[in-house]
Amino acid sequence: MHIAAFVIPVPEAQRAAYLVWARDSAALLRRLGCQEVVEAWEDHIPEGSRTDFRKAVAAEPGERIVLMWQIWPSRAVMEAAEAAIAEDPRGSDPAAVPFDQRRLILGTFAPILTMGRDGA
Repeated sequence: MHIAAFVIPVPEAQRAAYLVWARDSAALLRRLGCQEVVEAWEDHIPEGSRTDFRKAVAAEPGERIVLMWQIWPSRAVMEAAEAAIAEDPRGSDPAAVPFDQRRLILGTFAPILTMGRDGA
């Protein structure tokens, strides 16, 4: 298992457009081998004294935070999917993405502990 995680500042006025974009993206990722995609819209984000989700992405007034993660069977499958997306001539027009991609945070992770969905 390999996990990709994102913190994304999304203009609140773009929530519906973001959801359409997220559904389309998730469908593509699924076809490329992703096992799970979760998109979570900000519910409660406390302000930190040094750092927090908003500070991390330089959120602007009117933006909400989306926490998104993808579960992949392996890093190799994820990297193959990324390569396929990068080479696809139908690639997403950056202007059509309903958030500022320059301020999102991305990281990939190898699990050290899992509990839950598989019954463990």
